[in-house]
Parts: sequence; C-alpha cells; structure tokens
Amino acid sequence: MDKIKIHKATIFDVEDLQTIGKQTFYETFAESNTTENMQKYLDEGFSDAQLSTELTNPFSEFYLAKLDYKTIGYLKINTGTSQTELKDNIALEIERIYVLKVFHGKDVGQLLFDKALQIAKQKKVHYIWLGVWEENPRAIKFYKKNGFLEFDKHIFKLGDDEQTDIMMKLEMTMS
Repeated sequence: MDKIKIHKATIFDVEDLQTIGKQTFYETFAESNTTENMQKYLDEGFSDAQLSTELTNPFSEFYLAKLDYKTIGYLKINTGTSQTELKDNIALEIERIYVLKVFHGKDVGQLLFDKALQIAKQKKVHYIWLGVWEENPRAIKFYKKNGFLEFDKHIFKLGDDEQTDIMMKLEMTMS
C-alpha cells in the first residue's frame, strides 16, 4: 500500500469532506438506526452550509487522510468555544475520526489519532476528550488502547433518537 498522506482541509474541500463524511457515517451507523434518522442527520450535518461554517471556524480543524489522491478517512478536532460540550480552553476535542470500512484495521484511524495528538501537544492542551457511542465497541476499544479513560456520559441526538455517548479523556503529559 502506498503512503497515506494527511492534510488540513480548507473551504475548497467541502465536497470531498461531504462525500467522505456521509459515506463513513452511513457505513458506521446505518444498520443501527432508522433510515429517516440517518437521512436527517446526513442532510443537516453534512450540508454545504454546515461544513462551510465548520471549515471557516478558527476553533475547528478537519484533516483528510488520502491514499493515491482518494480520501479514505478524516479527523475533526475542536478547541475553545467550538467544543461540543466541555468548552475548556485547556482541552482539545476529537469530534470525529472516521475511516472507510474497507480501510478498517489498516492503521488509518491510528494515523488520524496521531495527528490529533500532535496538534494537542503543539497547542499545549492538558487533555484530549471525546464522546463515543456506547454501542460502538470497536471505537471504544480503539480509544482505550490509546490511553483514554471513561469519565462521563452525554446524549447525542440522531434525528429523533436520543443515544448515549461515553465521554472519554486522555490526560496529556507536559514534556
């Protein structure tokens, strides 16, 4: 396999981000949710307007994982007031790490996580946090393997369905 390249997304990547975002979210959650709730989330969460707003927000960053110019996964991180919940200035939120199903187990998620870790160190945050659906054991195992610990729960709305996310945190060592 050729080398996977990770680059920061810009406003010019809206269409690419929309495609990878919709496909990976669908692959991950479609079988566990109603068609209506999935469609509502995909339409709203990945609309041109929504992604343009997020891409131009100085406290949110997207990174695309590419293999031979094809986007195979992405990362979204938030700091400051863009964090979905804690809004702690000494924290970085990993809002999303999604990888095409065909690339699961091929270290793409790890590369994206390592990028988030690198940015967290550059920003000198005290911890990284995230929310992961309680019914996504694969993701929970991945984050635990990377040192995250559970610390709380919160509700994530998918259409009209309220789902529970496990909130996890990784303390950063200052070095």
